[in-house]
Amino acid sequence: MNALTYSLLSLYAQAAAPAAPAAPEAPAAAPAAADVEAARAAAAAEAAKANAGESLNLLDLWAKLNDVEKGVMVILGVCAVYSIALLIEKVVVMRQNNTKIKDFLAAFRKANSVEEAEAIVRKLPASGIKSMFEAGMAEVRKTQDLGLYTMRDARDHTMQRVGSAMTIKQNEHLEDIGSSMTFLASIGSNAPFIGLFGTVWGIMNSFLGIVATQSTSLVAVAPGIAGALLATAAGLAAAIPAVLIYNFSAKQISKIGGKYEDFASEFIALVSRDMDRRGA
Repeated sequence: MNALTYSLLSLYAQAAAPAAPAAPEAPAAAPAAADVEAARAAAAAEAAKANAGESLNLLDLWAKLNDVEKGVMVILGVCAVYSIALLIEKVVVMRQNNTKIKDFLAAFRKANSVEEAEAIVRKLPASGIKSMFEAGMAEVRKTQDLGLYTMRDARDHTMQRVGSAMTIKQNEHLEDIGSSMTFLASIGSNAPFIGLFGTVWGIMNSFLGIVATQSTSLVAVAPGIAGALLATAAGLAAAIPAVLIYNFSAKQISKIGGKYEDFASEFIALVSRDMDRRGA
């Protein structure tokens, strides 16, 4: 009995004893640093992918420009349009002059005397090279009226007067077809600096916006800077065509001037032969 009683008392004591507190659960493991970096890289890639699909909206950039920048853009736009108009004009004028010179020389070279040349040229349309011939022929007629055309002593003076009269007409015509060249040169050299002025002005305003908003985020100033850089692009867009048109026109004017000088030499040679024949 004593042993049985002792066993029962032991079981009762164990049942009455309070249960031991459960061990606390282990805290969740903190995310690894590598996982954080991977998440940031994925977010950046998604943002870049989203931005890649966006197109440059010039109207939005124009809306962000201030009055000074818009004024610069208008000036550069007018210069660019005028340059393109000059390109069309120069191409047409140069082609017309080259065609007239070619037709004139083909007809003039058929003459064997100044009288034949005068009769042939009279039928040709007005042109710069025809005005040169008329000026030279006027000097020949004056020499003939003075009775000096057949005199050998007066030959050099006659050639000088004929050459001078033709050179004057040549320079006048080259000046006419070379009009607006100074304007093209001015646009080509100054348009980039005008655009740069607009860019500098816009960037200054963007930095002043940083002070006003107390924010150093690039997002706050990026639109203003992008709009300011548009002025530089406009300056280059106006300058590049102007330089190309200037170079094209200068080359064509040089070629036409060379053809005029060759014709003046041919005409003086014709007059010299005619004077030799009549003075013999």
